[in-house]
Amino acid sequence: MYEKPRENCQAAKEETLKNGMTKLSKLPAKFDAGFSVKKAHAMQLRLSKRVIREDTLPKNIHYVAGVDVAYTRESSIGAVAVLDYDSLSLVESKTAKVKTHFPYIPTLLSFREIPPTLAVIKKLKTQPDVFLVNGQGIAHPYRLGFASHLGLVVNKPTVGVAKSLLCGKVGNFNKEGWAPITHKDEIIGAAVAKYGKKPIYVSIGHMASLERAIEIAEHCIRGHRLPEPLQMAHIIASMQAKNQSKTD
Repeated sequence: MYEKPRENCQAAKEETLKNGMTKLSKLPAKFDAGFSVKKAHAMQLRLSKRVIREDTLPKNIHYVAGVDVAYTRESSIGAVAVLDYDSLSLVESKTAKVKTHFPYIPTLLSFREIPPTLAVIKKLKTQPDVFLVNGQGIAHPYRLGFASHLGLVVNKPTVGVAKSLLCGKVGNFNKEGWAPITHKDEIIGAAVAKYGKKPIYVSIGHMASLERAIEIAEHCIRGHRLPEPLQMAHIIASMQAKNQSKTD
């Protein structure tokens, strides 16, 4: 069921813009001596306080996008697929290649994947109402996974959809086909199982309630384990990375 956004959502959005959250796009260009995992986790905790966990989406969504990143030896390939929400037909897709500067560090995926994702989102002509992100939202030890971090950067609604559980415990599945994920006495997401497939792990990214995030993810599942926008973005990114590997 659709939740009417609370009155303070607009105020929160304005505060986000006021504090210049779009400047977060200027992430570290390289992994240098000034960086530490401890500092990055402290940053995640600070930014997590600015994640809007209420539904700001329109009742009728027109376009939904999926974003994913694939890798070659030297490059990060960002891909985005924008679909019509009702028909789930492809409206637009783009890719972007950037040099990979940040290593893979568990719990710090956003530092590695936001640069190629921002590069590809900037190419879009169609503006999605919501982005499905191949990663965690607040279902993260520091409550700021890739989906939440990206949502703050682009100031857009995002939903985290992951294929594995990063933290927390999965409870019992209800009659609607999902089970709460609990961490430190807080519900941080939901395991969603559909068509008898292995569950996906859905969580709030930014500007969406958990109820709406589950609704959107379930609506977009069409026979694959992943929702269609993410399935398409994954295929596009993987194909582009395969072609790029020949020249890297």
